[in-house]
Amino acid sequence: MIRKLAPIAAAVALFVAAPAMAQSKGDFTVGIGVHNVAPKSDNGTLAGTLDVEVGDSVRPTVTGEYFVADNLGIELIAAFPFKHDIDIKGLGRVGSTKHLPPTLSVQYHFGATDAKIKPFLGAGVNYTWFFSEDTTGALAGNELRLDNSWGLAAHGGIDFALSPKSAIRVDVRWIDIDSEVRLNQAKIGTANIDPLVYGAAYVMKF
Repeated sequence: MIRKLAPIAAAVALFVAAPAMAQSKGDFTVGIGVHNVAPKSDNGTLAGTLDVEVGDSVRPTVTGEYFVADNLGIELIAAFPFKHDIDIKGLGRVGSTKHLPPTLSVQYHFGATDAKIKPFLGAGVNYTWFFSEDTTGALAGNELRLDNSWGLAAHGGIDFALSPKSAIRVDVRWIDIDSEVRLNQAKIGTANIDPLVYGAAYVMKF
C-alpha cells in the first residue's frame, strides 16, 4: 500500500513546493489545451416534426487573457474548427457541419494574486460561425445551411500553479448557440445547440 501511495504523495509534495503563478494587473497569459464541445441532449425540431441531434466534437484550443486589474482578466478563446455530426431521430445521420466559436469573457480569479489554487468565474459573449455543411443519408444531394449565431456565455474553472510562469487549468463553459437551419435555402427550424465546453489547458504567463 505504501508503495502505491508513494507516487501520489510525491506529486502532492511537488505541487505544494511549487511557486505560485501570480495573476496581477498587466499580466498576460496564453493557454494551450483540448476541449470537448458537448451540445445539450435536445437540439430542437426541424420541419415541425423531426427531432435533431448534434454530436460532440473535441479539438485543440488556445486562450489569451489580459489582466486589467489584479485577479480581473479579459479572455478570448479560439480553436481549431469543431466538426459535428447531425442526426435526425428515425432517419439517422443526415449531415455534418464545422464551426468556430470565438468567445470573449470577463472573468474574476478568486483568492490572493499569488495563490497556488485559483478558482475563477466569468461571463461574456460568443459568436459561432458555421461552415462546410454537408449532407448524407436521407438528405444526400440537398443543400444544408446553419446560420451564424450570437449568444451569451458563462465560464468557470480552477488554475493549479506549477511555477511562477505556468499552471494547469481545468474549466467548463456554457454557450448559448441557436442557429436557424435552412434546407435548399428554405428555413426549416432552429437548432438549439447550447453546449457545455469542457477540458484542460497548460497556461503560461508572459
